[in-house]
Amino acid sequence: MPRRRLSERQIARIERIQDRRRSKVEARAELALSELDDEAARNGLVVVRHGATLIVEDQDQQCHYCVTRQHIGHPVCGDQVVWQPSGPNAGVITAIQARETLLSRPGASGHDKPLAANIGLLTIVVAPQPPPSGFLIDQYLVAAERIGVSALILCNKMDLLDDSERAAFLGRLEHYAKIGYSLLPLSLKQDPSLAPLREHFAGRSGILVGQSGVGKSSLIKALLPDQAIQIGALSDATGLGRHTTSAATSYRLDSGGRLIDSPGVRSFRLGPIARAELEQGFPEFRPFIGHCRFSNCHHQHEPDCAILAASADGAIAPDRLLAFQQLAKDITRGAE
Repeated sequence: MPRRRLSERQIARIERIQDRRRSKVEARAELALSELDDEAARNGLVVVRHGATLIVEDQDQQCHYCVTRQHIGHPVCGDQVVWQPSGPNAGVITAIQARETLLSRPGASGHDKPLAANIGLLTIVVAPQPPPSGFLIDQYLVAAERIGVSALILCNKMDLLDDSERAAFLGRLEHYAKIGYSLLPLSLKQDPSLAPLREHFAGRSGILVGQSGVGKSSLIKALLPDQAIQIGALSDATGLGRHTTSAATSYRLDSGGRLIDSPGVRSFRLGPIARAELEQGFPEFRPFIGHCRFSNCHHQHEPDCAILAASADGAIAPDRLLAFQQLAKDITRGAE
């Protein structure tokens, strides 16, 4: 059933309600902050944001319910913050540290909605069944390039294929490896420890994305055998544990890295972007950008197009050129 479109009046009403709620939280934060000592400031990591509720993990891996000081912005899961205790397991966030990366998706109002900060790895999960859909991989890769994070294409459920089928499946993705993206064939049945995937997450924060049915939930369960314990710790400290299924949550991994999990993160799509941004999202295009005869070349059928020439010479895979052309048609929002 199609989602009902909101009218401008309904959207404005929702915004007013959200503004009132934010104002209440900010007022509580300012009141709490006025009673704090600046010398008590410490660093922390936002591990959950659910509405106005934020959970900050301190350097001893203890969780604290926090509110946010007015006018510092809106922290999201993965943010490094400065906070000050205001009571047992409670505190006030006073500053957001500079973000290295920020993953967003289009919100209901048309503006980008931040999902997670400071991720270092975008893991795109594909599988033989369901087969990779359309240009979804290319959308995720463009998103990774835009925010400056590494991308890994995880080929899951390899146990479903015999040797010849496996070779054919990986062969269809080989053009991604040729331009520098890592391909990781994997099977939970054959390697339940997921050791190769854990190595990619070591020392950094990452997320899993991909279409429904490729095994993301099973992978997350395997990566987080103590997920229930970590959720329990959140619940004991804050009472928020029951909300972690709908809120982006950062979990500790044995590898020393972190996994951010949320249905919203797992299913995000690339929103409307300018054509110039889309071009930059295809790294193999970059040596040829600006060398077309026409400055506004769409890389379709124009004469003396450097991108088309590079594809004809084998420097750009035909599938990638087709993906660019389709994405340019579907999601670009106009001229540079």
